[in-house]
Amino acid sequence: MSSSPFAQSAPSAGAGDSDTACHPHGRSWTLPRVVIAAPSSGSGKTMVTTGLLAALHDRGVRVSPHKVGPDYIDPGYHAAACGRIGRNLDAHMQGTERIVPLLLHGALVPQPADVAVIEGVMGLFDGALGRRGFASTAHIAELTRSPVVLVVDCASTSRSVGALVHGFATFSPGVRLGGVLLNNVASPRHEREARAGVAEAGVPVLGAIPRRTDVVVPSRHLGLVPAAERAPESRSAVEALARLVAEHVDLDAILALARTAPDLDDVDPWDPAAELAATGWLPTDGRRRVAVAGGEAFTFSYAENTELLEAAGLEVVMFDPLTDTLPDGVDGLVVGGGFPEVHALGLSANVALRDQIAAFAAEGGVISAECAGLLYLARSLDDHPMCGVLPVTGRMTPRLTLGYREGVALTDSVLGPEGTRVVGHEFHRTVVEPAIGAAHGDAPHRAWAWRDHEGETRRDGWVDGSVHASYLHLHWAGAPRLAASFAAAVGAGEMT
Repeated sequence: MSSSPFAQSAPSAGAGDSDTACHPHGRSWTLPRVVIAAPSSGSGKTMVTTGLLAALHDRGVRVSPHKVGPDYIDPGYHAAACGRIGRNLDAHMQGTERIVPLLLHGALVPQPADVAVIEGVMGLFDGALGRRGFASTAHIAELTRSPVVLVVDCASTSRSVGALVHGFATFSPGVRLGGVLLNNVASPRHEREARAGVAEAGVPVLGAIPRRTDVVVPSRHLGLVPAAERAPESRSAVEALARLVAEHVDLDAILALARTAPDLDDVDPWDPAAELAATGWLPTDGRRRVAVAGGEAFTFSYAENTELLEAAGLEVVMFDPLTDTLPDGVDGLVVGGGFPEVHALGLSANVALRDQIAAFAAEGGVISAECAGLLYLARSLDDHPMCGVLPVTGRMTPRLTLGYREGVALTDSVLGPEGTRVVGHEFHRTVVEPAIGAAHGDAPHRAWAWRDHEGETRRDGWVDGSVHASYLHLHWAGAPRLAASFAAAVGAGEMT
């Protein structure tokens, strides 16, 4: 496509009118967009969404990919499919007031998109327990005023799909069900019967995807294997999904539905510099460098976190702890989430980097670590030596720890003062315990406290000098003061 229909307050903007795309005029935005949802998890919406993104990209459509909820892995496949960063829309961690601004930001960077595709989470109406669907796919669809396409797994049903679709179409007046994609269709006769049922519900069928066993995206204990760990296999899977969707889904109908989304009025795109300024953060002279861990072992990160650091004037340098040494002249270190338990042997083998990080911490270097980062800073993980920054050890368990947490900081740290409140997400099968023989007087402060579903107080993570490490994944767009505090800690600014 030679132009983008994504425009700011320009009713005539569209295909063939590139001069008006994103032209600053008022605070109304035209952004074609659609939500891909499902009745439940396991319906195939991630594979369908990935295939749709890739098929549109192959047609020259600039697609802005988004994911409802905190998930890191699906956005990785989104990025592999359309060559653009996959971004999250999470009402819990970002706040409802930031959902549309963040959607617009993602659709503008690095260039205006032709369409935004938002993949849902779980079932369409499944959200926070006891909160009437808060943060559900339906909630995000309502906040963004986006039409919904429902992916229905037809493996064990046919005409009854119509009854299911009728229920989803009428359950909430704020959700507009604009089409259905039939998935796992066994035969032409099976497809005809399912289509007939959906026709009685009055919702158009936009595609029917046959049952295929040769297109598989591998999974492990926390879901799909990240795309970054599977190159070139992930590329082959994405290409196969693109062919499947292009052959069996009406892409023109999907785009036409996306164009029916109304303009987004009285809103500005998310701006990391403006968010920092609103916290009272002020820059100081002097350039600072922050190293951010990446590579196969640390694939869990939110793009907006890095964008906030860059907006604070920090030079962000990526490095791979499996193969690299610590970049020269860094003042801060960010080690996010991922699968260190899968890569423990390789991480342990990079002794030079482990020693560098231990020395960096001992010299007062500023470190923020989450989940995998916490395990990497421990003395050991499943008996493999790690960096030894904290007097704790980590190990795998069969139990999955999962859920949102409303945490309160128990002490001052590089992420903010005692009493700082955050909403984060926990997702792991490991535990961290004090190391055997660690002196009690050397124990660092605990980082966060929150109440679990039984009302019991739980404590997580550790703060030791300029080191903050915990299991809690945090989206700094929802709490920009965390980025401001971190930037101030490395000497790039100050809080007023």
